[in-house]
Amino acid sequence: MRLDKFISKATELSRKEAKKVLHASEITVNDEVIKDGSVHVDVLNDEVMWAGEPLSVATGSRYLLLYKPEGFECTLKPKEYPMVTELIAIPELGNLRIAGRLDVDTTGALLLSDDGSWLHRVTSPRHLHEKVYELTLADPMDETEQAHAVKKVAQGILLDGDYEPTKPATLEFIDETHARLILTEGKYHQVKRMMGYFGNKVIELHRASIGGITLEGLEKGESRFLTEDEINSF
Repeated sequence: MRLDKFISKATELSRKEAKKVLHASEITVNDEVIKDGSVHVDVLNDEVMWAGEPLSVATGSRYLLLYKPEGFECTLKPKEYPMVTELIAIPELGNLRIAGRLDVDTTGALLLSDDGSWLHRVTSPRHLHEKVYELTLADPMDETEQAHAVKKVAQGILLDGDYEPTKPATLEFIDETHARLILTEGKYHQVKRMMGYFGNKVIELHRASIGGITLEGLEKGESRFLTEDEINSF
């Protein structure tokens, strides 16, 4: 959002009055004096101050990235384990929903929001948002088995209980027991079922990114608000 528009929305100043405040060097963004009203600010992450007092605007919805550790459930009604929302220290968590759940023993990127239409865009296979998984297999696969798996995954696999095959995906082997799988859909236990198709078992699973949003800068259990660019990327 433009800085002059941000100031106007956060106060009762007109855009013209906001520009006067800017020219008077009364506005700082992340502790830096800014006079140019056309400067873009991130309403969720930038700190805008007017004469030392913080300014903010209502965004209407919240969008978060969480680095899920092992031992937390993504269900709304926890059974044996605590809920992932217990890791997030912001008020009024009740309306937050998860886009693409992870199993208790799976780690990695989780997106949460109270914007239902946005959550649908994130999870709908029609939008082809890539999800990158890193996995460890119980049994090593030789070059012939790897080549077969890569080819089948690229074509699509009809999993037990499904009426349609999986969408074409990319499987890359790092070594005999470690691989990276890139999906654009999220069927129930899809990664584990796909590897089960080849007679193998996933013993460790980590979602490294969703739609290009990575966990860079976060430790397990930490979360952050998404930037406007990240929100709009979906």
